[in-house]
Amino acid sequence: MPPHPDSSSRRLQKRQLRRALYLAAGYLLAEVVGGLLTNSLALLADAGHMLSDVAALGLSWFALWMAERPAGPQQTYGYYRTEILAALANGAALVAVAFFVFAEAVRRLRQPLDVLGGPMMGIAAGGLLVNLASAWLLAPSRHQNLNVRGAWLHVVMDALGSLGALAAGAAVWLLGWNWADPAVSLLIGLLIIYSSWRLLKESVAVLMEMAPRAIDVDQVRHTIVQSPGVLDVHDLHVWTITSGMDSLSAHVVIADGQAPEVVLRRVRDSLRQRFGIAHVTLQLEPEGFEEDEERPGI
Repeated sequence: MPPHPDSSSRRLQKRQLRRALYLAAGYLLAEVVGGLLTNSLALLADAGHMLSDVAALGLSWFALWMAERPAGPQQTYGYYRTEILAALANGAALVAVAFFVFAEAVRRLRQPLDVLGGPMMGIAAGGLLVNLASAWLLAPSRHQNLNVRGAWLHVVMDALGSLGALAAGAAVWLLGWNWADPAVSLLIGLLIIYSSWRLLKESVAVLMEMAPRAIDVDQVRHTIVQSPGVLDVHDLHVWTITSGMDSLSAHVVIADGQAPEVVLRRVRDSLRQRFGIAHVTLQLEPEGFEEDEERPGI
């Protein structure tokens, strides 16, 4: 069974997500009502993003809860990948919100509506404070967990949306530029697309079991081969189960007369110390060993 991520860290992450969820849900209604009353697309776009925040935070919390469930006979790795699925869903939701904003902004640019700039600024300022508070709550864990980073990214982008709505409200109120509201919305949509791309890319990389970005597989191979008593390595695989849990498997060819347990301990220690890989599965083979390969029809 793979080593479990620090349970205290997971408890802290769940607590941070829960608090951020309460803040986002509490202000969502105010933005929806305010956007309808002021005819502000920027506020409604921000409210839509806030709604996705609530869903993202709830999904991230649920994923952390699921990841704590014990492994079963069929779920040999447990439910850790739930976190990666949640990160992928959050990234996809961000893209969907962005395209909705694009479509509505184009319609508003063609047919501008009167916008109440003053109230719009007040509501946007409140949303900005809520999002900054949520981002501050999640910031300590964003580098430790891809799932939490997805939720953090949601609230940061929403904070930028609130800032954009605030700027658009000032332009409408002071200069009478009603077109500023949909124009700012387009910029918010572009920022959302840009920020969600990396999250989607990293989530897909984990699900495709690609080698972790921070680990050079050639260096891993070199480290194994350089261990005393090792002649060669093949069938080397390095992948991520969930954030902070990298795994490795390999077939290691050892020289005659070497104590397998000693070689095994050397290689495992080297991989842990240099690359931080704790879950290692090695098949030790004597020189000249040929593994039988089953072929279709045989």
